[in-house]
Amino acid sequence: MNQTGPYETGGRLISLDAFRGITIAAMILVNFPGNGDNVYAPLNHTHWNGITPTDLIAPFFLFIVGVAIAFAYTKRLEAGMSPSKMYPKLIGRSVKIFAVGMLLNILGLFPDFNFADIRYTGTLHRIAIVFLVCGLIFLNTSWKTQALIAAFILIAYWLVINFIPYPGYGKVMLERDINIAQWIDNRFMPGKLYQDVWDPEGILSTFPSIVTGITGMLAGTLLLKIKSNEYRVMWLFLLGFLATIIGVAWNWIFPLNENIWTSSFVMFTSGLASMTLAASIFVVDILNYRKGAGFGVIYGSNAIAIYVLADIFALFFYGIKLGGSTLNDHFFNFFTSVGGAPEFVSMIYALLYVGILFIPAYILYKRKIFIKL
Repeated sequence: MNQTGPYETGGRLISLDAFRGITIAAMILVNFPGNGDNVYAPLNHTHWNGITPTDLIAPFFLFIVGVAIAFAYTKRLEAGMSPSKMYPKLIGRSVKIFAVGMLLNILGLFPDFNFADIRYTGTLHRIAIVFLVCGLIFLNTSWKTQALIAAFILIAYWLVINFIPYPGYGKVMLERDINIAQWIDNRFMPGKLYQDVWDPEGILSTFPSIVTGITGMLAGTLLLKIKSNEYRVMWLFLLGFLATIIGVAWNWIFPLNENIWTSSFVMFTSGLASMTLAASIFVVDILNYRKGAGFGVIYGSNAIAIYVLADIFALFFYGIKLGGSTLNDHFFNFFTSVGGAPEFVSMIYALLYVGILFIPAYILYKRKIFIKL
């Protein structure tokens, strides 16, 4: 637990905290609709190829993880601390995030718990892995080497997915349930898979997700090297735009796809994340619109803790039956019965849930309690 917050830490970018907070709030919004069968298209993930605003949330957060790694560890390296002394805390934090992810997966199975239904992957699991691997890379390489590692992984992943024949078919398959990433998950991933025969946080797709973290580290290094916020915005916009263009062009031969985290998806979303961070710096740190950033900063100060609380609170707001139906079903059924559009009612309940979770976030922030898993 850390007793210093974003407004009190010298030299910290409030815009980054706001970006993190808005991203977590968006993640909760799309994860907890009032009714899962009635959701506006932009608030749903794509079925396979393509992209929606919802598909941007996870890569944006991993990008932010990368920026935070650059900020945190650069200061320690410049202070003369050796990388080996930082390994225990880096590894320990990764293990804790992964363990909390496992705990949430297990809690989600109650009251009908079965060991065979335990899932060993998820959002927090991927964050833990990306944080660990990116942290180790950052502590032991230069930014140029990091860029080369990222390029190598993306090109290698593209070659693997597009040129290795699917076993038993004798040809490359890129269908939703038939592709080489799915084949690896189905045979080597322990536990229950999210999509029965494959997992969106699967084994092979974890490699390009690490690159998303690396792009964040490169952006963080850029921010640290450039002291002028104006030049920071210019470079983040320029490089982000170029990355987005590369993603669009790569999409012609390797479609944008969050489900298997394609190389084009990495470039496209990292580019958008870079430009979004640039916009946040411009609005918050240059134009000084701090009040408008307050919601994001408060949410972002305990981002992972609030994400965990969302899953815990969901046991009541979405799990426990009151009068034969869950609370969200009562809300949805009542307001649709009086003429409310199903998708709109579902979204309003999700927004209310985001607002409810703001309460503990605000209390923690005002008490200067900042939980670090």
